[in-house]
Amino acid sequence: MKLKNIFTLFFLLQSLWAVAQNDTTEVPVIDTVLYGQISVVQDPRIEVLGKKLAEYNEALNLKKTRTGKGYRLMVLSTNDRQQVLSVRSNLIRLYPEHKVYMIFQSPFIKLKLGNFLEKKDAEDLRKQLVRDKVVTGNIYLLPETIEIKPEVRTGDEE
Repeated sequence: MKLKNIFTLFFLLQSLWAVAQNDTTEVPVIDTVLYGQISVVQDPRIEVLGKKLAEYNEALNLKKTRTGKGYRLMVLSTNDRQQVLSVRSNLIRLYPEHKVYMIFQSPFIKLKLGNFLEKKDAEDLRKQLVRDKVVTGNIYLLPETIEIKPEVRTGDEE
């Protein structure tokens, strides 16, 4: 017990005696280079390419795509890969304005079509698919999280 008190007293006194290393002398900072010159050598085509890429991204509104609640059409659910690829190619050819989603959930491959905000729009396309006999089976309307593309802005808005 006595030894413990001695160690405690020793550490307390040592912390009082400890002095931080403060250096009061200031060393002046001398900048040896007062005036410098930087020259950038680059191909002028890089700047043109950057401008074209910015225009392309602005035109597609890539940064503005968001998700929300909507509807998709379940066109096909089967384990026959050839049938899925055939129907997918027909859908892309006949309806290029709608995105086709091919999802694998073992053991089935599911084919979904479109991003619809309104249920009526999805129903109209479903009726058209049935009328055109793109798929022989049933086509189901599914509520899902869809990609919402913003309206294309014109130059006079801001």
